Amino acid sequence: MTIKEKFDLWCSFDDETKNELVTITDEKEIEDRFYKELEFGTGGLRGIMGAGPNRMNKYTIAKATKGYADYLKSHFDGEISVAIAYDSRNNSQYFSQVAAGVLAANGIKVYIYNTLMPTPVLSFTAKHLGCNGGIVLTASHNPKEYNGYKIYDENGCQLVPRFANQVIDFVNAVIDLQSVEIMDFDKGVNNGEIVVIGEDVLDAFLTEVKKQSIYEEKSDLKIVYTALHGTGNIPVRKALEGMNVSIVKSQELPDGNFSTVRSPNPEEKDALTIAIEQAKEEKADLVLGTDPDCDRVGTAVLHNGEYVLMTGNQIGALLVDFVLSNRKDTLNEKSTLVKTIVTSEVGADIARSYGLHIVDTLTGFKYIGEQIGEYEINGDREFVIGYEESYGYLVGTHARDKDAVVSSLLICQMAAYHKNNGRTLVDALNNIYAKFGFYLDALDTFVLKGKDGAEKIQSIMTNMRENGKLLFENIKDVLDYSKGIGDLPKENVLKYTFIDGIWIAIRPSGTEPKLKVYYSMCGETKMQATEKLENIRTILKKQIEG
Repeated sequence: MTIKEKFDLWCSFDDETKNELVTITDEKEIEDRFYKELEFGTGGLRGIMGAGPNRMNKYTIAKATKGYADYLKSHFDGEISVAIAYDSRNNSQYFSQVAAGVLAANGIKVYIYNTLMPTPVLSFTAKHLGCNGGIVLTASHNPKEYNGYKIYDENGCQLVPRFANQVIDFVNAVIDLQSVEIMDFDKGVNNGEIVVIGEDVLDAFLTEVKKQSIYEEKSDLKIVYTALHGTGNIPVRKALEGMNVSIVKSQELPDGNFSTVRSPNPEEKDALTIAIEQAKEEKADLVLGTDPDCDRVGTAVLHNGEYVLMTGNQIGALLVDFVLSNRKDTLNEKSTLVKTIVTSEVGADIARSYGLHIVDTLTGFKYIGEQIGEYEINGDREFVIGYEESYGYLVGTHARDKDAVVSSLLICQMAAYHKNNGRTLVDALNNIYAKFGFYLDALDTFVLKGKDGAEKIQSIMTNMRENGKLLFENIKDVLDYSKGIGDLPKENVLKYTFIDGIWIAIRPSGTEPKLKVYYSMCGETKMQATEKLENIRTILKKQIEG
């Protein structure tokens, strides 16, 4: 079908859809909405909300859920059930009820939260309730225009490609969007096919989180916490009970427009601006901010009178050091740290010093969750901690996804531990660098929207595959993960390793119109590492930006 034919078809769906579409006068906007279908990938759906096949809306959600329902019925016998949660984004609750209605219409029992809930809680819930899978409506830390749809297996692990690809086939087989049956949500609740999840499940999750507690000595540590209008407000505050925590009131309540921040992403410097201002007034030691679905946490630390923003790699390394040093008596020959291929090596170096196995996975916490499941089945390894550079960490196996609730608890306990010993987290990090060498990590993100942007990303990746090795000196190896490396699934990632131990990696985002470049520099001094970073960064930016 042509774009015009697709446009006319969607205008026939319902009045609300038609009214939205006929007001669009920008031809590029129409092209972007209709030139392709919003791709159901290995990470589920994620996109801008609105009418059209390349947008998040009632029809694309229904299609995805019908495909997921058909997948479940092909894999499981007897009664099938799915747990559903949603975040604070606009339309998240509505989309969750659409998904529930489709599942119920297909004879699948639904357990659904009636209030916003973190992604790691959904991960826990799927297994805790004995469901066959799970769905969470969230676009994580993306801007307000986005929403997303992620699916989980019976263990609470987001589907890895070998299963997700099967779901994709079922989703693609759903052709007629208007034919997807959606049970009325209230009807499903009344007849028992849709069951509202009670507070006891969140309580059970928090019980498991608190089992990971490491350091409970008294401390005068002062903490400022912001939920950034998301799902973390209640669970994180309950996890931190007994600590001196001050809440950023202007960002406490749910707000799908995230009106107090440019972007609710704790990876970005300005997301914690309001919290840091409050910390200055209150002379707090530590600032925490969780993203809308509470699977990532950003941190700022008071050090020498200034608030220092910590990176995901830095907090990950500090957590590795904190957890292992305080649990060294429980470690054994099976103990394992799991991280992604774009995560710094400093945490791995620390773990090796304690005798741990190190396992690298592709980008995406689902691969870390998959490792946990394999260890439980095979018994040859024991998961101790997993993390990724993008501010996601997990200690414990209560969830199979990154968990900012348990991470917030442990970061606060870690800060208290170091404060009681006369150190800030920055001091503790410098002690790590003194022992293992200075590590400097950075991320460049290039936003390339629409059809033209997608084509440019593809062109850049092709050019880097063909000519990237010629751009740099002292390259040791080029790892092209699209060809398969070891037993890892194939993925569109290039990683260049250098003779002196530094590396860079390039990959298109799986959820946004972005190209990401990761840098990991190391040296005897900060100056040495910074010089390496500036040289390589200049070369790559010139190549990408032209």
